[in-house]
Amino acid sequence: MQIRPPLTLLSMGTMSLHCVCGIFAFLSLCLISFTPPCEGGNVLVFPLDGSHWINMKILLDGLHARGHSITVIRMSDSLYIPEKSPLYRSITINMGEVQENFFEVYLQEHMKAQREGASAFTFFKLTKDFLSMISQAHSLWCDGLVKILDDANMVQSLRNSQYDLVLTDPALAPGVILAKYLKLPIVLNVRWITSGEGHFAIAPSPLSYVPVPGSGFTDKMNFMQRVKNLFFHSIIMFQQRFMVGPSYDAVCAKYIEGGCDIISLLQEADIWLYRSDFVFEFPRPTMPNVVYIGGFQCKPAQPLPAELEDFVQSAGQHGVIIMTLGTLVDALPKEVTDEIASVFAKMPQKVIWRHKGERPSTVGNNTLLVDWMPQKDLLGHPQTKVFIAHGGTNGVQEAIYYGVPVLGIPLFFDQYDNLLRLQERGAGKILQLGDVNGHNFEQSLLEVLHQDSYRVNMQRLSRLHRDQPVAPMDQAIFWVEYVMRHKGAPHLRTEAYKMPWYSYHSLDVVLLLLTAVTLLLLSSLAIFRFLCCRRQKTKQH
Repeated sequence: MQIRPPLTLLSMGTMSLHCVCGIFAFLSLCLISFTPPCEGGNVLVFPLDGSHWINMKILLDGLHARGHSITVIRMSDSLYIPEKSPLYRSITINMGEVQENFFEVYLQEHMKAQREGASAFTFFKLTKDFLSMISQAHSLWCDGLVKILDDANMVQSLRNSQYDLVLTDPALAPGVILAKYLKLPIVLNVRWITSGEGHFAIAPSPLSYVPVPGSGFTDKMNFMQRVKNLFFHSIIMFQQRFMVGPSYDAVCAKYIEGGCDIISLLQEADIWLYRSDFVFEFPRPTMPNVVYIGGFQCKPAQPLPAELEDFVQSAGQHGVIIMTLGTLVDALPKEVTDEIASVFAKMPQKVIWRHKGERPSTVGNNTLLVDWMPQKDLLGHPQTKVFIAHGGTNGVQEAIYYGVPVLGIPLFFDQYDNLLRLQERGAGKILQLGDVNGHNFEQSLLEVLHQDSYRVNMQRLSRLHRDQPVAPMDQAIFWVEYVMRHKGAPHLRTEAYKMPWYSYHSLDVVLLLLTAVTLLLLSSLAIFRFLCCRRQKTKQH
């Protein structure tokens, strides 16, 4: 017979256990409360202007909130990076005479070529102009870096500041060389490097199923697409070797003991905070020091300003369409904007359009033209039905986060590739600028608006993106602080970059094996011939 303790004893034991647990929890809370805060680190930031700065600033907000001291190196004529900020102190570099409109000129020619149809000659001219523009930008910043390194007082000040690490965007790479010069750990806030997409410098990238940026291919390529993919990769390698690399090589040869090349310096980086994830990106090989923080800039939408909220609510059940072409493009060609505006005017939806150019003559009463819009808050608003965008990385990731389908009009850089990833997943549709007219634009917009599959697929991507154990922003902050605590992260970094190319691809091993097999075959043949000759001589005798 089982003897059970009296109920009162069980109750008393349970109460005692609860009391002990409560006391323990209270003491633990007190200990946590009185634990001194983590000592803030000292971070040197070498950012890139434009939309890249928008990403970097969000990361700096997080680091500043954690108590870290931040210093930002900026150009004297920076468009987006203010000299004074509560987040950081700045070091301003006077870059001298800069051709301010060289990008704008290229952009206008590029859009004109898309509209008029590019011949082979136009294609090669635009490619040459693009490579020349990129080369000029790298050369300009190398000159700025030389000004820093030639200024003995500035260099001494940087050394005396005892920075814990350098945080930089390596699409332009002076920050990478400066980190090497100061012998500091380096964290990259990255998607693009000097020679294109970052993975290609650090991770195995089989061209059979890893599409090269600019190719417009997916991870499912037929034979001819794989041939073209190799061709696009060759262009990028040419650009790095002959148009970008020499500017950095000259600086490395002068200031870095033993010399270096920029790709090797990138491969030495401790942590890559990579602004993408595999909800968006095609699956591919990666490395242990690559931390995916795609969508780290996203957070729950905030209430709209009162006037904007009233405009949105006035749309009723039809909802709202928002359109923006990002930070680099103020307006499309006039004939395009007029046709787009005429389509909007016929829609029952309200339209919020970031447009800074000449006001379209066909704009309707349902369309609100603005110089700036709270893009994330509008994407997170339940009234928003479609996002018309150029396909920049930030906008695409924000559309995924908030679950809003996209009608994309790619203009340049990576925008087509970004939109292609949405289109492949059924969450967006691409309309080339050259194909934009009243009919095509209206049909494409109605398709994305009224076919439920676009919204269903995008909301599925949103659920996948949000289903993470740690938020991307928290991941980014953790790994920056990880590098501070451990003075780097070399244990996560492959040493393959120190190998010569023939060793990396095991060509020396293949050559040795082929030599051994060849010698074995030749020896066997020689022995066989010797035995045959000996046997023949024996028969003759």
